[in-house]
Amino acid sequence: MKIAVDAMGGDLAPQAIVEGVIQAASELPSEARIVLIGRENIILDIFKQNNFTPVNIDIVHAEDVIEMGEHPTKALSQKPNSSIGIGFRLLKEKEVDIFCSAGNTGAMHVGALFSIKAIEGVLRPAIAGFVPQVGGGHSIMLDIGANADCKPEVLSQFGEIGSLFAQHTFQIDNPRVALMNIGEEEQKGSLTAQATYPLLKANKKINFIGNIEGKDLFNDKADVIVTDGFTGNILFKLGESLYDIMKKRGIQDDFIDQTNYESIGGSPIIGVNGNVMIAHGVSSPLAIRNMIGWAYKQVKSKAYQHIAQALN
Repeated sequence: MKIAVDAMGGDLAPQAIVEGVIQAASELPSEARIVLIGRENIILDIFKQNNFTPVNIDIVHAEDVIEMGEHPTKALSQKPNSSIGIGFRLLKEKEVDIFCSAGNTGAMHVGALFSIKAIEGVLRPAIAGFVPQVGGGHSIMLDIGANADCKPEVLSQFGEIGSLFAQHTFQIDNPRVALMNIGEEEQKGSLTAQATYPLLKANKKINFIGNIEGKDLFNDKADVIVTDGFTGNILFKLGESLYDIMKKRGIQDDFIDQTNYESIGGSPIIGVNGNVMIAHGVSSPLAIRNMIGWAYKQVKSKAYQHIAQALN
């Protein structure tokens, strides 16, 4: 297994990225190798600073960098030799099994659609977030930012592909799928939510349990939470803020610690023909280390292959 990591993407790159890779390298099973993509001389300098000798890490040189504020489509076309561009080329050619980056989120999403493309039958690939639950474990929420506006048919499909992802990633036999709404009653919500509910209810391939509200986000009510990218992004970042507030107040709690973005480190793009994980732009070494651990789990789950088989 080869896990590709963009060394140059992120506000704290390359230092934080490479240091996170160093931490992860000693924890990975022997079958896994990390492919670090970026400016080789800089990567080697950081290895030297940390007195680190790579054993299970390969370096692929990439001279260019897509900056955080660049236009995704233009940057990808103008910088094919960027770390993101090369990462997607390696993924498309199946030289690596997953590509991870804390860089330009738009470039990562567009790069996935242009290179490995959406799975046939998927209307809109989604960025999914792992939401900690008070009883332990995580729910998967999609979308959390790729599709701010969604038609009912798209939201309904999120329920199906999210269910498959949860089933194979979390080993849940019959994942509970819920629609995020402003009330539990079937007729509640926006016109889009009202039109989505019957589509989810009629889908015999999923275990739809109805609407949930914002207060249920962490309460073990659902394994898959369906929402548009606008609402999902707000909820997800609101959840992340709990850790920062508690830390500033000097309060430590095991559950609140799980809302820290570093605890997972990355979010998968679900619905594309390959494994892609996007990390927070301000990712620390700890976040990168944890992202690589989850990347390993994602490859082992073969979730995207199961989604493709189910839709075809």
